[in-house]
Amino acid sequence: MEFGNVIGQSIEYTKEGLVGKWGRWIVLIVLSLIQIFTLFLVPLYTGYLVRVYGGAKPAPEVDQWGKLFVDGWKLNIIGLIYMIPAIIVFVIFGGFAVLGAVASEAAGGDPSAAAGAAFSLISGILIAAIIALIISIIATFGMLRFAHTESFGQAFAFGAILEHIGKVGWGTWIIALIILVVLSFVYGLIAGILGMIPIIGWILDLFLAVAFAIFYARYLAIIYESEPAPA
Repeated sequence: MEFGNVIGQSIEYTKEGLVGKWGRWIVLIVLSLIQIFTLFLVPLYTGYLVRVYGGAKPAPEVDQWGKLFVDGWKLNIIGLIYMIPAIIVFVIFGGFAVLGAVASEAAGGDPSAAAGAAFSLISGILIAAIIALIISIIATFGMLRFAHTESFGQAFAFGAILEHIGKVGWGTWIIALIILVVLSFVYGLIAGILGMIPIIGWILDLFLAVAFAIFYARYLAIIYESEPAPA
């Protein structure tokens, strides 16, 4: 797969969707802020990105607010369901850590008990992170399948998801995700530098954040659509 071409297409899609369409860009900024300040309880911004994940071309208008809200919540729930194994592992190890801390207190601050509690907590975080990373390889494809089919259940059609990833190529898919991580890191650096500019820096960051989110969603959509999805 020509990843440079995928990146170029994603940039062009983002540019056509936002540059010169300042009203749309500003509305999306406002929706992103609303989503953050409501702790993702009003996920209209995520709902818009679902349309981009779903392959809408060109970048869609911001409308059908009820659908945006519902789709945003659906994507959030899908992500949460996929992460349940990692959450369970973290809770279990976290529970052991709490018990260890209680035992340490009961023993008058026993260093070995305290060390055991710390080890349990750190182990839980590391194992949960590894599980979350592995799950995300499949979960991301599941979310893309949901966005393309508009069916909540299709996000968990594991047979079709695994078959589709196989068509794209596991190596190709993993490399695509690694590239996206690198691009996200670069975006973070640029955003950090812009944020250092007095007054106007944070405004530029808001515009950049929306642009990168649309680029990110379109990039994944192109990879997903590179091979026909199984029924």
